[in-house]
Amino acid sequence: METAEATSILIGADQGIVVEELERLKQKLGAGHELTVKWLPGKKPEICGEVKGGCIYVYEEEEQKALETVKHEFLDYLVSKMIEPYQKIANKLIGLINDEAYSRKEKLVDILAALI
Repeated sequence: METAEATSILIGADQGIVVEELERLKQKLGAGHELTVKWLPGKKPEICGEVKGGCIYVYEEEEQKALETVKHEFLDYLVSKMIEPYQKIANKLIGLINDEAYSRKEKLVDILAALI
């Protein structure tokens, strides 16, 4: 359920232009069909936009900047999806190396403790 603040923001923004831009990008690239978009001008002034839960949130107040943000977030989402498997592999490898390093450290500490 949206807050009164979010509702008042939605009334002032023409959601159609960001929806049309997203649909144009989906058609042009043949990807990202699961995404939706919401334009909430000024809601988070510290960032231009973000993707959360399959939705692109656009916080820019100016129409042209909002459209650029849709494009940026859409492309960022697609690139992130492409590299996701590599991130998972890298994270698993880092976890294994950390486990091995911890195990070696513990053995060394046990040996040193026995010596003193």
